[in-house]
Amino acid sequence: MATEMGKRLWETVGVATARMLGREVPAPAGPDERDALAALLVAEARRSPAHARELAALMRVAGTGGGAQGVPRQLPTATRHFTDRKRPLALLDREADRKPDGLPKVAVLHGPEGIGTSSVAYRWGCGTKRFPDGTLYMDLRSGSVSTAPTAATVLREFLPALGVPESSMPLAVDERLNRYRGLLADRRMLVVLDHAQSAAQVSPLITGAPGVFTVVVARRPLTGLDAVTIPVEPLSDKDARSLLTHLVGSQAMKAARGVLPAFLEDCAGNPFVLRARAEQLTSGPPVGRRTNEVNALSPVRAAVDEAYGRLAPDAARLYRLCALRPWSAFGAGAAGVAAGVEEPEARRLLAELAESHLLEGTGDGRFRYRPAVRAHAQDIAAREDGVAGSAASVRRTVDWYLRFAVQADFAALEGRWHVSPLFERLGKGDYADPGAAIAALAAESGNLVEAVLAAEEFGFVDLACPLVEALWALQLKTGCGDALMPALRAGVRIADENFPGSRTAGRMHVQLAFAYMDSMRDSEAESELRTAADVEALAAHPRGQATAVESLGLLRLRQWQFQPALECFEEADRALDRIGPGDEGADDLPRARALLQRHRGRALIGLSQFGAARQRLDAALEYFQESSQEAYNTARVLTDLAELLSAEADFAAALPLIDRATALLREENATAHLTYLAGLRDRCAPYEQ
Repeated sequence: MATEMGKRLWETVGVATARMLGREVPAPAGPDERDALAALLVAEARRSPAHARELAALMRVAGTGGGAQGVPRQLPTATRHFTDRKRPLALLDREADRKPDGLPKVAVLHGPEGIGTSSVAYRWGCGTKRFPDGTLYMDLRSGSVSTAPTAATVLREFLPALGVPESSMPLAVDERLNRYRGLLADRRMLVVLDHAQSAAQVSPLITGAPGVFTVVVARRPLTGLDAVTIPVEPLSDKDARSLLTHLVGSQAMKAARGVLPAFLEDCAGNPFVLRARAEQLTSGPPVGRRTNEVNALSPVRAAVDEAYGRLAPDAARLYRLCALRPWSAFGAGAAGVAAGVEEPEARRLLAELAESHLLEGTGDGRFRYRPAVRAHAQDIAAREDGVAGSAASVRRTVDWYLRFAVQADFAALEGRWHVSPLFERLGKGDYADPGAAIAALAAESGNLVEAVLAAEEFGFVDLACPLVEALWALQLKTGCGDALMPALRAGVRIADENFPGSRTAGRMHVQLAFAYMDSMRDSEAESELRTAADVEALAAHPRGQATAVESLGLLRLRQWQFQPALECFEEADRALDRIGPGDEGADDLPRARALLQRHRGRALIGLSQFGAARQRLDAALEYFQESSQEAYNTARVLTDLAELLSAEADFAAALPLIDRATALLREENATAHLTYLAGLRDRCAPYEQ
């Protein structure tokens, strides 16, 4: 149910269930209720050969499609210059080789900033041959606690790597966890959870499967996590010298013999500090702005301070201002507006900062800070840029993310109506197709959430709600409402406080409702949709009120409550009646009514009122197939009609509709829908004339 076609199949199962059992059955809410319903359906299939064929066909559709093939190898590459670490590597060996005793195999590698805990995990994982079924890896680092990856978001990445297709992704986190544990039960795998922030963040992902070893990387031992704790200590002078020789060469080391003891003492065996300061052995002592003496600071802070002191003013400014918010990673566009420079210049400055070890590249043209480095940059920004300068920079950055998101969202869902006038003013972005726009939004999703939170904190209410509105395509097409939840909740808070009773508030409540629906939290979704409908009525905005009530009808369809769903769609249609010629939204009325006709047709199929359903669907089809921009919706209605004919056992008449829908969707690259149609055709093919 993580995809549109998965939700459609769920609804189709509800229709088939009502038909097989001769009564409307509420949608099962969990594993126990699903098991009970499955038993009823199997009993009915044993009684009726026709129902057995129908159930088998539905099961074939549900089982089609596939996730990633092959053995997952997600662990990052180990660093080339790796020295010492024999003790932590040996302790990892010991825990991995512990005989199964019913307890999970878990180790926590911990150590201070820059000490190389992640490098130990990468080196050990890349070098071991114990895990023929592969490795799973997730970097849990996040800009802030509110945007840190949760078990639900981690499993959204892990399950496809284990072969679960997107169309079979469970919505509820507990069901994702059950699927994850079941898939690992008989496998021999390594799971690495890097930069963990707390035991609560990683505990749900720990499995007792005897062949699975989970390595957690953290700054400190995680209280409450039952695991072997493995400290990663500073390098000895011997190993520090070895690393420096790799970095600068033996000639430079010989030339620096006189200063090397003091240099090593200052670096304190920290690999990050050694790498950051290695250049001093060839270019002499640092010069420029130094805020403190080395011996007054921690080794990491001192190295960062020295690197900052060597920066030119423009690089130093960009370094400070990009650190004002905990962006997950940022590119030249956002960095440029933060510092007030053009994008090409920002790209050059970012490369310079990475070369100085003040930023890390992520491999996709973006960069991020180490936590200690960002803390340093923030402190310097507070002193050198002040409150006003910092706030102005944050506003420019949030505005950049807003404009990016608006144009990408518009390109991904061109046909929908908008509340913010910014969409019409900016237009759609230059993307090859809607899929490319969705991919761009997904790549920046963490920063978009952070931008909304920054807008709330700084009081940029004019930017916050349009930015939340621009997350709509990402919500609808990827089902990642759980990851967007902090921003969606912030949007509701901001709108209710600053724009109560407005269409903006109505839209915020609708978007939050869809996120709850994607997490199977139906009661909360219903509450938000009812609030949205009331707010839109107060704002005298019938189009928004119709959308809220229509969405409630879609929730009822998913709950297999077909009569209440039909009543919601009828109510939404009555709301549209209040839009007169020339009123706002009048141009959208034909399309809005066509969509409602389709929804009513689906509800009527569930009620086995096939004649009335056909009338509604035929009316919707007439509108959509007349438009050159509505191929996707045309195919969806053709699919509805084919299902109606199949329910009436007129399989031969359904086949041409399936073929027409298939031809349209091949041009749309709608893989999930095509898979569903293939299964529907299999149900009808034996009756082909």
